[in-house]
Amino acid sequence: MSVEWEAAIVGAGPAGCAAAITLARAGQRVVMVDRARFPRPKACGDGLTAGALRLLEGLGLDPTPISTWMPVEDVCIRSPSGRTVEFPLPREGGQFAAVVPRAELDNALVDQAKAEGAELVEGAGCRGAVEDDDHVALEVDNHGKMHARFAIAADGIWSPTRKFLGLAPDGYRGDWHAFRQYWSGVDPSASRALWVWFEEEILPGYVWSFPLPDGRANVGFGVRRGGPVAVGDMGQLWRELLDRDHIRAVLGDGAAPETAHRAWPIPARIDKVPLTAGRTMFVGDAAAATDPMSGEGIAQALLTGIGAANAVLAGRSDARQVMADYRRFVRRELFADHRMARRLGRVLASRPGARGAVRIAGLTPWTRRNFARWLFEDYPRSIITTPRRWGRKPLTTPGAYRSQH
Repeated sequence: MSVEWEAAIVGAGPAGCAAAITLARAGQRVVMVDRARFPRPKACGDGLTAGALRLLEGLGLDPTPISTWMPVEDVCIRSPSGRTVEFPLPREGGQFAAVVPRAELDNALVDQAKAEGAELVEGAGCRGAVEDDDHVALEVDNHGKMHARFAIAADGIWSPTRKFLGLAPDGYRGDWHAFRQYWSGVDPSASRALWVWFEEEILPGYVWSFPLPDGRANVGFGVRRGGPVAVGDMGQLWRELLDRDHIRAVLGDGAAPETAHRAWPIPARIDKVPLTAGRTMFVGDAAAATDPMSGEGIAQALLTGIGAANAVLAGRSDARQVMADYRRFVRRELFADHRMARRLGRVLASRPGARGAVRIAGLTPWTRRNFARWLFEDYPRSIITTPRRWGRKPLTTPGAYRSQH
């Protein structure tokens, strides 16, 4: 059987593009298949952590042409008691957080992948996947069978590829569920700073307002599935949350939603799902690679995509080695942080825990500054418990895109 590609990637979101860029840059033939056409909308909070920004910079993404790219310098968090603390991110040394709509971010990543030499097949869904001893065959709409030495499944929480290979969990509907709307005409307090409100009845979930240029904001909230708020009740609760005085005071009287809200599930169990099959690696949401405390998943998507690509590059002649290398990479880079975030999420699940966390984090200028950096993944969640990573100088590492700062 003639193998056309070194890797076929199902899904051209951040995880798929990160894998494609890494492989194409190394001279490998790689194709991305996506049922959507780009640019396409994507329900998301749109936040980029310091970890995500550094990975994007490493992939060669230039934010300058993206008009909706909004660097973040201040984070305001309101505890259930009503106390608000401002957490500043560093003003010098690059960007440590940003907000950009996923439609623009994903389209820029697709363009970057194509510029590196990856091929994109868009508007074509993957309808089947079969693994053989030396290749994977994908059945693609209007393209028939595509044969690749390896497949990288970046096709979301309900990964069709995982289903085709018999690895899909029965009845799984995500660990979190989120709403978001784009708003315009927001007050300067919301258009310049990132806001988080810990509302008692949705803990450990939270309400957010993420700033965008031109007086706009991404406003939303997320709840843990199986927690105090039923997913079916989120629509009514959303209207009640928006009417609360302290949230409306930040958004301003002139703020108005641009469109209806969008809802989506969030997977957060990377340490509990199969990460590989015989010649297929699962990345991003398909690997349930999301921070279980914040719901952020773009950094994890980029990291798993890069890890899968590097595993292919390191052991191309041995499929077992490639799969083992990828699993080892994910365990080393994400498992400890995932479990630490899960434990911290339990602290935030109670009113005293959330109040105490905000109070302690806001004690001094040093704690405020470094809590903000930790919250936005400037350094790993579990760095205290993983001595092998202490050499990364977590309190002094510069941000990304210093030339654009």
